[in-house]
Amino acid sequence: MYKSEGIASGFFPGHKSARPAQGSFARTPARFDSQTAAASWDRVRSRLKSTLGEEVYTSWFACMQLDAVAGEGVQLSVPTRFLKSWIQTHYAEPLDTFWREEVPTLKQVDLVVRSAVARMPLRPVGEQAAAPKATAAAAVAPRPRTAVPFAAEAPMASVDGLPASPLDPRLNFDTFVVGRSNTLAHAAAREISECRAGESTRFNPLYVHSAVGLGKTHLLQAIAWQASRLGRRVLYLTAEKFMFGFVAALKNQTALAFKEALRGIDLLIIDDLQFLQGKSVQQEFCHTLNALIDSGRPVVIAADRPPAELESLDERVRSRLAGGLPVEIGPLEEELRRSILAARIGQIRAKHPGFEVPDEVVGYVAAQVTANGRDLDGALNRLLAHNTLTSCAVTLEMAEHAIRDLVRSPDNTKRVRIEDIIRIVAEHSGITKQDVLSSRRTANVVLPRQVAMYLAKTLTLRSLPEIGRRFGGRDHTTVLHAVRKIEGKTKTDRGFAEEVELLKRRILE
Repeated sequence: MYKSEGIASGFFPGHKSARPAQGSFARTPARFDSQTAAASWDRVRSRLKSTLGEEVYTSWFACMQLDAVAGEGVQLSVPTRFLKSWIQTHYAEPLDTFWREEVPTLKQVDLVVRSAVARMPLRPVGEQAAAPKATAAAAVAPRPRTAVPFAAEAPMASVDGLPASPLDPRLNFDTFVVGRSNTLAHAAAREISECRAGESTRFNPLYVHSAVGLGKTHLLQAIAWQASRLGRRVLYLTAEKFMFGFVAALKNQTALAFKEALRGIDLLIIDDLQFLQGKSVQQEFCHTLNALIDSGRPVVIAADRPPAELESLDERVRSRLAGGLPVEIGPLEEELRRSILAARIGQIRAKHPGFEVPDEVVGYVAAQVTANGRDLDGALNRLLAHNTLTSCAVTLEMAEHAIRDLVRSPDNTKRVRIEDIIRIVAEHSGITKQDVLSSRRTANVVLPRQVAMYLAKTLTLRSLPEIGRRFGGRDHTTVLHAVRKIEGKTKTDRGFAEEVELLKRRILE
């Protein structure tokens, strides 16, 4: 049944194990059973991690399990055929060597795929190798496919060895408030989340775009939670996490594994696509997108603007995204803002039963805080803080004082895009948009660039790091320096200040 040298035929061909180190015989168990095998497996994993490194171990061995002990052999399992093939090709020798140094009497190490083979349970200590026929029949029954464990108690950290972005258990369909501005996006998200593995969807890819804080991430995470409950293998990633994973795979020479693992999932969800940078990363994303869509597996993507306006993204990717279903989540209408506030107040009262917000205060906040849902959450947090920390009742007067800095002037209610700011400033200064984004340091380019950065900070809700990325990948300290310089210059140079105000009016028209 077992071979006397090397790992079982068909699993790790071409490798012969090294002879066990002399010092390892001191750990040889008198009897090889499930308990001693488990202890040996713990030591083998420790040696793999220390020898191959944390990143390699996490990528290839973190999902490996010890499944069975039979006679003088052990059975290990991994969740996918690809992982099995990669480990056979690249890490057979150390795996075999470390096992034999732990258990010199071992004759066979089998590697199987959990979802494709029968699993024989580990025998309790002292159980004989021979099993009754009824037990053997039960052992060969196919193992049912299990859902990816996206659970509120323990969000999935990885899928088939791919690191996933964390999920917030609060962001699900039950807590998503639907209104006129997000009805279509919600309906499309629901349809994709409820498709079962192997079923095609009419809209692929689904591309959701909106300004900051209008519910894109909430909707994407809701899709991940719901789809995973139906047994689908879901991978939720931010664009930054995707880039990090691909670059790490290149560094560790595991790029092929990264690509194949991506193509093997049931549903790919990418958030904040506007941050995807780098030619090689974008090419890999394009190949992955094509492979999943062509095989009928859905892809859901979110960004802060339509595909055509993602100017830093490869044209082929933009075209593929536009060919799916691009859906915009519009500004939150007042009725929806009131509904969101009512839902949030209900959630807060579950922990703070004494928190009472009069209808007139809810109406005031809904009418005055118009930018996005995060500002609504911030307004309620301030009311809660004043109420619980100072024992002041929530009144209209208190609300006016607490949220005064969240109340925006009419000029700031218009959605302003950084691309428009760059274009208008470039036209006004007689230079090109490419000049503004370039590394040129001449005076006729530097000052307009700084003005554009200043306007981006004052007219949009973008953070300094995000503005820096949109200005050719600059650091946030560069943006901060530009903002402070323009602020100082407008205070001392009246003509310059008037020119900046003229640009503001043009941008807000």
